[in-house]
Amino acid sequence: MKLKICTLLMVCVAAAIAADKAAPKKAKPAAANKVQQVTIPAGAVEVEPYTYRYTDAQGKKWIYHKMPFGISRAEDKAAGDLKADDSKKDENARLINATTAVEDGDTVRFERPGPFGVTKWQRKKTELNEVEHAVWDREQQKRASRENATNAAKD
Repeated sequence: MKLKICTLLMVCVAAAIAADKAAPKKAKPAAANKVQQVTIPAGAVEVEPYTYRYTDAQGKKWIYHKMPFGISRAEDKAAGDLKADDSKKDENARLINATTAVEDGDTVRFERPGPFGVTKWQRKKTELNEVEHAVWDREQQKRASRENATNAAKD
């Protein structure tokens, strides 16, 4: 009895699967299946190993990179782009305003709030980068103005 039920169940499942199968899909044209391959144009100039620059007929500048899995193409953004310069200046100004500095002999200790707490580091006065130098100059001006104010109050 159990064997008959199992056999009947398997036949029903097989019939349901056969009915669910749709008619085979029509094949798409070969042109629709092809992916356009990027190639380096004949007039491209190699500027670095595996990196090429090219200006197309419309005047648009492109950078081509040879990579292990093929060639990639990206629009050439000028290094002197004003938006990039402005955003870098804004970022530097934000970092300068958020950072404090304290003198410790021939080194300067810096502190800046970050996403995981206060970030602390120190540098020698001769090795300061642009942002650190601006922070240190600002702190020295603050200290000088406080000393002038206390000296004026004493007089």
